[in-house]
Amino acid sequence: MSKRLSWYRLLFNTSVLGIAMVNCIPAQAAPETSNLDVTAEQLDIAPSEEVIPTTLPSVDEALELAQAVETPTLASPPTSIADIAGNQNDPYFPSDPSLHASDASLGQVTSVSQLSDVQPDDWAFQAIQSLVERYGCVAGYPNGTFRPSRAMSRREAAALVNACLDNLSNRFATKEDLDALKALQDEFAAELATLRGRVDGLEARVATVESQQFSTTTKLNGEAIFAFSGVAGDNATTGADISGRVSLNQRTRLNFITSFTGKDRLYTRLQTSNRPVNFSDGAIPGIIDNTGTLQTRVAFDTGNTNNSVILDRLDYKFPIGDKLNVTVFANAAFHHYYATTVNPYFEGFGGGKGALSFFGERNPIYRIGTVAIPNVAGVGTSYMFNKENDFRLDLGYLAGRANQATTTALANGENEGGLFGGTYSALAQLSIKPTEGSQVGLTYVRNEAPDGLMRFGTGTVFSNNPFGGANNITGDSFGFEGTLKLADWVAVGGWFGYTIAREDNTTNKADIINAAINFAFPDLGMEGATGGLIVGVPPTVINNDVAARENPDQTFHLEALYSFPVNDFITITPGVIYLINPEGNSANSDILVGVIRTTFKF
Repeated sequence: MSKRLSWYRLLFNTSVLGIAMVNCIPAQAAPETSNLDVTAEQLDIAPSEEVIPTTLPSVDEALELAQAVETPTLASPPTSIADIAGNQNDPYFPSDPSLHASDASLGQVTSVSQLSDVQPDDWAFQAIQSLVERYGCVAGYPNGTFRPSRAMSRREAAALVNACLDNLSNRFATKEDLDALKALQDEFAAELATLRGRVDGLEARVATVESQQFSTTTKLNGEAIFAFSGVAGDNATTGADISGRVSLNQRTRLNFITSFTGKDRLYTRLQTSNRPVNFSDGAIPGIIDNTGTLQTRVAFDTGNTNNSVILDRLDYKFPIGDKLNVTVFANAAFHHYYATTVNPYFEGFGGGKGALSFFGERNPIYRIGTVAIPNVAGVGTSYMFNKENDFRLDLGYLAGRANQATTTALANGENEGGLFGGTYSALAQLSIKPTEGSQVGLTYVRNEAPDGLMRFGTGTVFSNNPFGGANNITGDSFGFEGTLKLADWVAVGGWFGYTIAREDNTTNKADIINAAINFAFPDLGMEGATGGLIVGVPPTVINNDVAARENPDQTFHLEALYSFPVNDFITITPGVIYLINPEGNSANSDILVGVIRTTFKF
């Protein structure tokens, strides 16, 4: 028995010796799975007069080497087959004949976990794991066993050693491979030196950036708008001449985009502006004192802070699974921050790009209940059914004055304030991109307003306040949006919105509509430029039980613009907005608005 174990040790040490010899020369060999990602030091092979053998030793030579290295433990050579093979009654040879499989029945395994009788607490576990998983030269039996206690025959030992040596020769480079790499190193020595210098320079720059970076989790980007604008015509309410002088205003935003996990996003925006909203006089209450209508409002009229810096948008977005994104809004929330508006060529997300007018950016029903009311907060969600065609469901709930823990009594006797029970706007929308370059959406918005205001942010005065503000009102709004790229140089889009407003404590009902069609001309005149035409009807009351607050006519909104890049950071957009029948009344004179918007991104 001791003789048999000695042979086992000799042969096992042969394979271990071969593996150890290879592991001792990592700098002279490259794994076959490598992409030649070898350092210059590894390729710098010193010349030697020693002749490196190009063939592996035979199995017999390996056995002789193992026998020469191993210290003899037998006093004399074995004298019989029984002494070498052992006794069949020995516990190393169970009586079950199925366990004595021939070499041909051995099955190759790729993980030590496939061997049921090899346990992590076995003294030879790491050695067997290395031979199986790292070198791939140990086979198992068909019944999933390794039989670590079974004695090894010379034939099996030879097969094991041969398999290990074959695998090692396949996994590591030969002398010819190393010579070829050395030749390539010599041929491209100059290029390698240049690359090494560039890498050193990049490492130095990265170190500088890391030491001076603003934050490890936050990125900063900004936008500044310089705008020349003016208005000509008559006040839609008083009839007074409003042709004035050209103004120059600014609006600047700093956006801090933070991610804590790599998948979430905290959005913090600081904003400053000196632009009076809708050309109004800041000393006079309201924002229609100059033009007499909200229809003249431009897209970047998002609040005059008199050049003071305020906290504007603040929200946190995070995924739940692979398909659902949730956005929690703490301030300045709008539905278009989480829901698609299906207006890709003119959506400006606040006026830095896209349409010049407030109306032209998107269907006004997206703004219901969120414009000109402080501390709008809530939750928005987007569930992606299919990423290939962007089939998604957007759901959201936003409330004004959500920061208040107590109610505020309004002039009409209604109560306002809190996340629930005051002004709110709830949205549900399905959208899909049925073909490349096209998208359609179906939108529903439910809102309630204790102060009686719909808050479209644009349209006629009656559409925003259909019943005079005496009571709480509720609204149900339905929208259809679509866009289609007809060719590389032209796309058409638009929307239709229909709102039913009802006044509490009465039977009063009002019907409000709005619609638009737009044409975009990508790369018009130059790459990155966009020409645009927008024709539409801003929110107008077409039927009202309170007859005095029904618009007698339709306002027609005509807008033309051309946006072109000066470079990657500066875009200039001149354009005009022309209103026919302002405030839905043909008795009013037409109004012209001219704008030159310059947007700086940094």
